[in-house]
Amino acid sequence: MAQATTSLRRRRSELADPGVQLTVLNTPSVFSGKTADFVGTLRTHGLLPLVTTRIDVLQVNLGKMCNQACTHCHVDAGPDRIEMMSAEVLNSCLQAVDTLSVRTVDITGGAPEMHPDFRWFVDELVGRGVDVMVRCNLTIIVANPKYHDLPTFYAERRVHVVSSLPCYTEENVDRQRGAGAFEDSIAALKLLNTAGYGDPSTGLKLDLVYNPGGASLPGPQSALRADYARILHEEHGIIFNDLHCMTNLPIARFLEDLIQSGRYAEYMDLLVGTFNAASVDRLMCRNTLSVGWDGMLHDCDFNQMLELTVSGPTRHIRDAASLLTEGRPIVTAQHCYGCTAGAGSSCGGQLA
Repeated sequence: MAQATTSLRRRRSELADPGVQLTVLNTPSVFSGKTADFVGTLRTHGLLPLVTTRIDVLQVNLGKMCNQACTHCHVDAGPDRIEMMSAEVLNSCLQAVDTLSVRTVDITGGAPEMHPDFRWFVDELVGRGVDVMVRCNLTIIVANPKYHDLPTFYAERRVHVVSSLPCYTEENVDRQRGAGAFEDSIAALKLLNTAGYGDPSTGLKLDLVYNPGGASLPGPQSALRADYARILHEEHGIIFNDLHCMTNLPIARFLEDLIQSGRYAEYMDLLVGTFNAASVDRLMCRNTLSVGWDGMLHDCDFNQMLELTVSGPTRHIRDAASLLTEGRPIVTAQHCYGCTAGAGSSCGGQLA
């Protein structure tokens, strides 16, 4: 079974405080002369104001509890985290789905399946006719017998499964996610395939997520997808639909790793120096509303982890009916360079 480390919170690291992370990100002295002002960069390229379009996706973080504690986790999730969304907030999310007429609900965590009301919530969403996406870490499926039926549960409800598999080699996956993570992930993928996932004839979508193991940008998504498809099929008989390449953002445990390895300034220079203006129109913050486990609203999952709430008077999901959706100024900070570097990055993969 996959072994977990511990969260920043459990270790009482000062980086467990989002305010400390923002202080680090906003310290220009660590950079090598390149501008570190994200808003200034947007202004230089004529990309202000950065505002929301129609909200198509409601991303709901059910909590920070997880059976793993990956080294790159921007949520700082782990087995020692107990934060979980209340029944009241879950119902407010359902009301918001009705009010905002969102097309997709993206359920994430932690391991969202560990929430006691997870299956009820999925069924409520399916009954509303929205597309349901679950970000499954794979290892949860084999972690405990009570999760072994998840592939069947997902298939019966035609849930879109998006799963992290940061490499197709055991060494690289276990380095990021803990010893045994690769073996468990492969076992879970085989169960999902058996349930019909990844087979174009079934329409059951199984996407994988790649992120680099260190202070570098992802390679071209199409080429990596071809490598994943070939190697996973040849060596394990696994099939999947798409591969999403995501850039590691310099927050939480990946920020800690950058600082400890002495590569923080180098990595930020890389992000700033490869800013891609073509990615901005497709940033996920423009059409996504992110809901924290406490019900607070954010422009994206990364802002959520830094406790940067949306602009305007409406800050909680219970008040979603009064939320300004289109044209709301998006809250940004220096970590936003991670989504605009190179080919761009979002929860759905590369952008440009």
